[in-house]
Formats: sequence, structure tokens, C-alpha cells
Amino acid sequence: MFDAKHMTVCSSRIIPAWPKEIFDILATPSLHRKIDGSGTVRGSNHGPDRLYMSAKFGMSMKMFVPYRITNTVVEFEENRLIAWRHFGGHIWRYKLKEVEGEGTFPRTEVTECFDYSAAKSIRFIQLIDAPVRNLISIEKTLERLEKVFS
Repeated sequence: MFDAKHMTVCSSRIIPAWPKEIFDILATPSLHRKIDGSGTVRGSNHGPDRLYMSAKFGMSMKMFVPYRITNTVVEFEENRLIAWRHFGGHIWRYKLKEVEGEGTFPRTEVTECFDYSAAKSIRFIQLIDAPVRNLISIEKTLERLEKVFS
């Protein structure tokens, strides 16, 4: 879903797992490559094993050429919300919400958002069509995250 007014791109998926199980993956940088749907994450290269508010963590990336990026956790609510940003100013956010259902089977709605409202170069993000490309990557990431629990 595109929200041009708020400059966000989000997608949601119901995943058969408890919020804590999903959050543990999102809060562990070394596992990000396993779920990355963009194909750009190569691995973690510095920072804590598990993220927390204001934690800094580095990732090895590749988009045409290899590079490294340092992110800072800017939103954190255990088992419910985690978001980080890097020097470009845009934010990657995950929201988790337990879904009520029949029986004792776990189900969590996971919403991933690319928020570029505070990006340093909004025009550049729009010129390279990042919102469209990121929506495709978000949907692939959520699919890969679900497969972890299948």
C-alpha cells in the first residue's frame, strides 16, 4: 500500500507464529539476510547480537556494488515494534500484532513499512522509483519470514 501523503509504503501478512518468535528474528541482525526479500543484505558486520532502542548495527550490503551501512534503532517496543534508520534518513519499520483466532495456533499480523518522510533526499528516492521497488521487496521479505515458520 502506497501512502503518498505520508510518504510510506507498507504491506502486511498473517504469519503462523507468536509475535515474540517473529520479533526475535527482526531484533537479530545476523538473521536479516535470511528474510531479506530485496537481495541486498549480505550479513551483519558490527553491533549487538540483539537490538534494543538506540542500538547501532552495521550491515554488509550489495546494490550494484558492495557497501556497508550503519543503522540506528529509532523505535522499539518489545514483541510489537522495531524500526531503524541510517544516514539517508528513511526508516524501515516492522509492526507486530497478535491475531485472535480459533484454537491455540499462533498468528501474527506483520506489517513492514518503508517510511521516507524524513529522508534527506525524497526527490532522489522518488526518481529511482524506490517506493515501487521497495513494496515488491517488502512483500518478498514477508513471504520469506513466513517460510521460516512453515
